[in-house]
Amino acid sequence: MKTLMYMGMTVNGYISRENGNTPWPKEEWDSYHRISKQYKAIVIGRKTYDVMVKEKVFKNIGNPFTIVLTKKKLKGKQNVVFVKSAREAIKIAEKKGFGKLLISGGGVTNSSMIKEGLVDELYIDVMPLLFGKGVKLFKEENFEKKLKLKEVKMLSSQVIQLRYTVI
Repeated sequence: MKTLMYMGMTVNGYISRENGNTPWPKEEWDSYHRISKQYKAIVIGRKTYDVMVKEKVFKNIGNPFTIVLTKKKLKGKQNVVFVKSAREAIKIAEKKGFGKLLISGGGVTNSSMIKEGLVDELYIDVMPLLFGKGVKLFKEENFEKKLKLKEVKMLSSQVIQLRYTVI
C-alpha cells in the first residue's frame, strides 16, 4: 500500500492553531483538494475529523472512506471507521482493497503513522505564518526518519510545497 501524508504548516511547524483553525490561503486548499480527490481513503485523527465535519471538508475532497485514529470507543458510520492504532488503520484500508491511502493529520496521527514506518511520501505546504501555540506537525515522540527531497513547487508567491520520499 502506498501512503502519502499531506499537510499544510506554518514556517515554525504548526499545522493548526490550538482550536484546530487553519487559516491557509486558497492556493493551499486548492492543492490539498486536488490531491485528496486522487485518494479514495484517508486517515485522520479524531480532532481533525471533528474539524473536517464542522467545516464540511469531506464533500470538497470527494467523500473518501475515512479511518479515524482515536483512543475513544466510537461507533463508525457508513463511510467512517474509528480505530485505535496506525497499524489497524492500514489493515482496514488493505482489507477494503485500497491501493493507496492519504494521511492528513493531526499531530498525534502523523507521529503514529511515521513512527510505525507507514508513510511513503510527504507533501508539506509551508505557509508564510508563525504561530506561538498550536498543533505541531508531529507530536513529540522518539523517532527519526530520513527523507529525500523530490520536488519544490511554488503554489503561489508566498506558499511553498515540499515533496519528500521517506527513505
